[in-house]
Amino acid sequence: MNKWWQNAVVYQVYPASYQDSNGDGIGDLPGITKRLDYIKKLGVDIVWLSPIYKSPQVDNGYDISDYKAINPDFGNMEDFDNLLSKAHKLGLKIMMDLVVNHTSDEHKWFQKSRKGKDNPYRDYYIWRDGKDGKAPNNWGSFFTGPAWKYDEQTGQYYLHLFAPQQPDLNWENKNVRHSVYDMMNWWADKGVDGFRMDVINYISKPEGLPDVKKAPDELYGNPEPVVANGHRIHEFLQEMNQNVMSKHKMVTVGEAPAVTTDEAQKYSNLNGKELDMVFQFEHVGLDSNSNPALGRWSDKKTSLTDLRENLTKWQTTLAGKAWNSLYWNNHDQPRVVSRFGDDSTEEKRVLSAKMLATMLHFQQGTPFVFEGEEIGMTNAYFDKLSDYVDLDSINAYHQIVDEQHLLDGKTMLKYMGMHSRDNARTPMQWDDSNNAGFSDGTPWEHVNKQYKEINVKKALDDPNSIFYYYQKIIKLRHELPVMVDGSYALVKDNQDDPDVYAYTRKDDDTTLLVVLNYTDKKLERHYDVPEDAKILISNYADSQGNILRPYEAKVYQF
Repeated sequence: MNKWWQNAVVYQVYPASYQDSNGDGIGDLPGITKRLDYIKKLGVDIVWLSPIYKSPQVDNGYDISDYKAINPDFGNMEDFDNLLSKAHKLGLKIMMDLVVNHTSDEHKWFQKSRKGKDNPYRDYYIWRDGKDGKAPNNWGSFFTGPAWKYDEQTGQYYLHLFAPQQPDLNWENKNVRHSVYDMMNWWADKGVDGFRMDVINYISKPEGLPDVKKAPDELYGNPEPVVANGHRIHEFLQEMNQNVMSKHKMVTVGEAPAVTTDEAQKYSNLNGKELDMVFQFEHVGLDSNSNPALGRWSDKKTSLTDLRENLTKWQTTLAGKAWNSLYWNNHDQPRVVSRFGDDSTEEKRVLSAKMLATMLHFQQGTPFVFEGEEIGMTNAYFDKLSDYVDLDSINAYHQIVDEQHLLDGKTMLKYMGMHSRDNARTPMQWDDSNNAGFSDGTPWEHVNKQYKEINVKKALDDPNSIFYYYQKIIKLRHELPVMVDGSYALVKDNQDDPDVYAYTRKDDDTTLLVVLNYTDKKLERHYDVPEDAKILISNYADSQGNILRPYEAKVYQF
């Protein structure tokens, strides 16, 4: 018997960029409520909201100062209750973002923690004495710079894996854990249907907080190998499950950087003792720079060989043991059609967006669609540093160009045009009116220059649009058990094909053959397709049999 979320499709909304209802240039909850009918039309089941809590917005809401209050930029609790009520009336479920590896330094827990070493909240965070006049260890922050900040008042350092304004919670403290569980139950009792958990596999830090390896040209070491998937993580998540998830009909997905397939089987085991699924990052790390000091900053295009090998590994290793999440995009990743597809012409953009949708949605797992993906929104390709808003991107530019002199400014801007988080956060493109119909005011983030050609109104007016292709795939997922339950296998002769990805999904009644041309070339390929097979879906109006046109995708059913 399937769990309800295994048949579901999730739509992610980044609230600041979705719809502004009051002209202040920032998307808000009433704006999202207004657009719920559009989301329902797409056919999805769950709406995941990126953080809407009270926050100083140092890291776009991932620095929370009050878990039980709404960020005033987005509205108030009444606005949230209205959104939840309308969503439920439409048959949509709401998934909240849970950020509990760290809080804002403006959270009352940290304010009390900072007052002195004997304060009962001191142990809510990770405070340490310095070593030889320096930080307690050599860890770097994921947002550049050191992962420790010295506090003059108490003469100790506190740990912040992200911005200095995002101190890490101390999950070794039982009071911290139960404060989090109480807050989660509070939201669940309001009617929230699930949680997406931010960097949840970082919450168990290693004993003694040891130094980590670092390259000679690096200022700080990367703490991820020792903080990801820590020694108590499964204990903590099982405790969370017992205290929260087991009491409610909810869905959970954990963001888990550096997770392996072995670890994922523990996190998202079908026994349901921890999480329902995790977000892994291997397939979106395939285009990272070959120089580790540059991380993700590159303009490399992922080869089909690497992509197919990675997706297949997750499909086959988790089969029957754990559940996959399926995604191309989110608020931290560049636009899929610019990254894995081809946005060089309108025709190629539409074809490759549909091809990539087919590749993902016919695999086993729960698919996630990020706002604008369903109309084929592209990267913004900002060409000057002042256009960028994302703290991570700006810090990286200054570190790589100004401090370490690893790249010149022009090259770094080209890489940011491919990989900056701003690419995902430009306002939703509703129509060709001023600011793409997002706001009557000045948007907090520049609108993508292509909004007159790429927008919802245009997509809804075109029966062959990317939107209706997504709608059809989602409908098929709800109707065809094989898309949810069928086994996955690569087509035998296709395993090393550099240009075409072909795989099957099979159950006792049905076989689906998915054929995908990853290139802009016309190719010929022969597959064993029965004469009575029908084409279930394709991004071309006709089939030319063994001939595959640029970015052609087709799914045979037999």
